[in-house]
Parts: sequence; C-alpha cells; structure tokens
Amino acid sequence: MSRSARRFSAAVIAAGALVGAAALPAAADDNDRGYGRSNSNSGVVLGEIQYESPGTDYGTNRSLNGEWVTVTNTSYRTVDLSGWTLSDESRRTYRFDMSLAGRSSVRVHTGYGRDNRHDVYQDLRHYVWDDSDTATLRNEDGYRVDSKSWGHGRDDDHRRHDHRRHEDRRHEDRDHDGWGHRDRDHKDRDRKDRDRKDRDHRDRDRKDRDHRDRDRKDRDHDGWGHKDRDHRDRDHKDRDHRDRDHKDRDHKDRDHKDRDHKDRDHDGRR
Repeated sequence: MSRSARRFSAAVIAAGALVGAAALPAAADDNDRGYGRSNSNSGVVLGEIQYESPGTDYGTNRSLNGEWVTVTNTSYRTVDLSGWTLSDESRRTYRFDMSLAGRSSVRVHTGYGRDNRHDVYQDLRHYVWDDSDTATLRNEDGYRVDSKSWGHGRDDDHRRHDHRRHEDRRHEDRDHDGWGHRDRDHKDRDRKDRDRKDRDHRDRDRKDRDHRDRDRKDRDHDGWGHKDRDHRDRDHKDRDHRDRDHKDRDHKDRDHKDRDHKDRDHDGRR
C-alpha cells in the first residue's frame, strides 16, 4: 500500500473513532461516581445521580427528596416516557407517565411532591439509592435503555461494610414504613387527643359531682332550715302561752287579794 493510501486509511480510522466517541451517552461521564451502559436508540439516557441524601436529618420528606436520578433526552425530538421504568438493584421501581422534550432533563426524586416538567416524585417514605447500587432505565417494552452503577468493585472489607449499611438501611426503612415520622406524629396526636378527652371527661365528672354535692347540701340546708323555723315557732308559741298563763295567774292572784282585802275592811266596819 502506498504512503498516501496509508495516510488516507489512518484518517478514516481516526474520524470513525471521533464519531464513535461523540455517540457515547452522556450518562457514562456525567457522574464520576458511577459507570453506565446504554442501549438507547431514543437519545434518552441516565444523567447525574444523587444517592445518599446529603444533610444530617433522616427520614424527612426533604431528606428523601434530596436523593434523585436525572433522566436526559439528548435528542432534539420529544420522547414519550409513558410506561418507562426506573429501578434499583432491589427492584424498587418507578413508572413514568410523561413526555420528555428534546434537549431537556427530568429529576426523579424519592419523596413526595408535585410533578412538573423538570421534577417528578416517587411518593415514597423510604430511601431508594444506596451508596452501592445500580439505576436501570427501561422502556415500555421492558428493554434496558440505560444503566448506571456506583460503589462497586471495592475491597471485601468495604463491600461488607456497605452490605451492613445496606441491611441497616433496610431495617430502618421497614421501621420507617411501619411507623414513620408521620405515623409517629399521628400516634402522638391521637394520644394527646385521647388524653385531652379523658381530662375533659374527668373535669366534667368532677364538676357534675360538685354540682350534685352542692344541690344535696342546699336541699339538706333547706330541710333543716324548715325544721329550725318550725322549732322556733313552737318555742315562741310556748313562751307566749306560758306568758299568758303567768299573766292570768297574776291577775287572778291580785283579784283574790283584792277580794280578801275588801272582805277584811267590811268586817272591820261592822
């Protein structure tokens, strides 16, 4: 082969390599924490992924929404994602019901929220993306469109440590699913409501008892009052009767004395 022919062949090979590099999905390079494989013919790939939600709070809706996966449409045409799924290694799956415009992205958050063109929410109460996991994007026919992994390929100690953390997270997720923050808040509100109702009921009972006691005392007082008044009336009548008798006796005694005196005077004049 001539020198010019060899130069031409080398130029063709180099051009082909550049074209192949340009055709690689952005998902493979967007996140230096993971590596990915894409079989997408639609131009839809996985982009940046935020696992292990940042921050010190745990289990709140804000913290849950702090982890997310980006899905990007690298083409210029709109792609209907209805029926597409996004899942992790534990096969926890989110199903899309939207269309993704060309040259745009949407973030799939874990917690609760209102869906829009740029953010959608799985409405879950537990974390999904561990520090060693794989995100897989599939189309409506179940074929894998793209996938991205992170945290794999480390030494055995790290893998065992990650496995323990994963198991702890699963236990915490189960506990959170059973009685999460909202459920504990609900239980606390129910307990407080029951306590308040019990206190109100006891207060009403105590007030009713006090009212009944006052009524009974009032009735007893009225009863003894009548008896006392009757007794005083009888005493007054007795005293009046005794006074009249005494006055009558005194009057009779004076009359008797007067008659005796008159009789003596009459006998003396004779």
